[in-house]
Order: sequence, then C-alpha cells, then structure tokens
Amino acid sequence: MPFVIVSGLSGSGKSSLLRTLEDSGYLITDNLPPALWLHMYELAQAQGVQDVAVSSDARTRAFLPDLDRHFAELVARDPNVRMIFLEAADEVLLKRYNLSRREHPLGENLLLDFARERELLAPLRALADTVIDTTELTVPDLAQRISGLLKADQRFELRLMSFGFKHAPPRDVDLIIDVRSLPNPYYDPGLRPLTGLDQPVAEHIFASADSEGFYQQVKGFVRTAAERAARSGRHGYSVGIGCTGGQHRSVAVSERLRRELSDLNAELILHRDMPSVAEAYLGEGAGGAVQ
Repeated sequence: MPFVIVSGLSGSGKSSLLRTLEDSGYLITDNLPPALWLHMYELAQAQGVQDVAVSSDARTRAFLPDLDRHFAELVARDPNVRMIFLEAADEVLLKRYNLSRREHPLGENLLLDFARERELLAPLRALADTVIDTTELTVPDLAQRISGLLKADQRFELRLMSFGFKHAPPRDVDLIIDVRSLPNPYYDPGLRPLTGLDQPVAEHIFASADSEGFYQQVKGFVRTAAERAARSGRHGYSVGIGCTGGQHRSVAVSERLRRELSDLNAELILHRDMPSVAEAYLGEGAGGAVQ
C-alpha cells in the first residue's frame, strides 16, 4: 500500500486499525496534524521507508482548517496516497465509551460530542477512498478487512456485498442496488432452504426475459459507476446488492456480477445476511470489541 492516512470517529476502531497496520510492518505516527503529512512522507522516502501510516482526527482539530490544501500537496507528490475513515452508529460508540470509561476528545456530553465530531471530521471523510462502518464488526473482522486492503495491489477493485433490507442497508458502501423486483425463490418451498449460491435458485431468478433484462441494466449501471470512480483516481468502489432477506436474489446477483465484471477486479466482500454468514457476523453483538 502507499502512504496511508487513518481517520475516523472516536471509538470507531482507529486504535485497532493502527495496531493491525503496525503488526503488518508499518511505521505508525498517531495524531499527526495534516500540515506535517507531506513532511512525514518526504522523511520516510528519504530514509527508504515504504510502509508508513499516520492518523489525524478530532484530536488535531485545531489544524484541520487547511486540510484540503495539505492533502492536495501530498497527492500532488504521490497520487497513490490512501485515506481510510472509520465510523460507527452513535449507540455503539456510546456502548464502547461506557465500557472503556475513556473521555471523548471533545469532552462535553457524549451524544453531543458524537454529533459535533461527525460535523468536524466531515471534510476528512469526504477525502477518504475507503470508509468502513464498524458498528457490527469485531476486532478480528476489522483486522480481516484491513488485511484484505494490504494484500490488494494498486489495481482498481470493484467490491460487492449482498445484504437484506430487513436487516438494514450497509453504511459503508458507495452504491446500493435494490433487486427486490426479481422473482423471489422464498415463495417456492423447494427453493426456500437454498441460497443464491445454489444453481436452481439462480436459474429461477434469471429465468424470464424481463428478469434478464433487469439484470443487464443493473450490470451496466454498476460498470459505469465503477469505471467513472476508477477514472477519478479511486482505488476501489463498493456496491451493496440488496433483496428482502439477503439469502437468495442479492446473493445470486452479486455472484453473477463478480463473474461477469472480472475485468474490473470484482471481489465479493461478504454475503452479509446469508444464514450461515449472518450467524457469525452478528453473533458477537453490535459493536463487538472494536476499540
């Protein structure tokens, strides 16, 4: 990975992310003002240090007014600079703070602090090429996501996730596609226990010309959106594919997109709400132990 900037809400998992990077051999500088990003980059280059990550967040709020200028200077020097932003739902942040008994950097009222911090860090979030919502992630989950980023090369990557709307849409994707208009295998007793990974389910979903036409339009739109993101300099683009329960239609569509958009390096992040996955994904409880 290139020079990495880590930011995010307090309690969203930045410490866990930095530990994962450090364990992977990165030189870590925490709480570095944006005005020093370019200096740190140049110092590391001069010493031949390739793997460097810095963090900036609410603790450096006094230095954020010139954020855009400092980031532009860094990107002008190295277009491959990467920024990762972490966030989580307020109720989960509150639970983590109550468990850790730490004081919020803004230090007034926690719920008011969360709102003020979101507003304060909005410019950093807007610059991030990767946003990860840790609301339902445990520490190992987050480490796995970061390890996936570390292993990825610098080619653009289209990231796909299937989900069920009844479990709420994911917060950390760039685009959400609703495929609930496709035929629902749930109403076929023989198909209900299966998933979108099973061939009979996929055949049922795409059987009609109308369904096939809808899928082709979805594929075309996802391709266009991803290609525009790649041309704008993004390293990756994430798409959530949703049906009602996240077991049949969204899974089948995501798998087909992964195969047919392989030229965009399409990768499947997760079938979030498919039964066997959902049990492991949600079993730790909201928020897990991410710090």
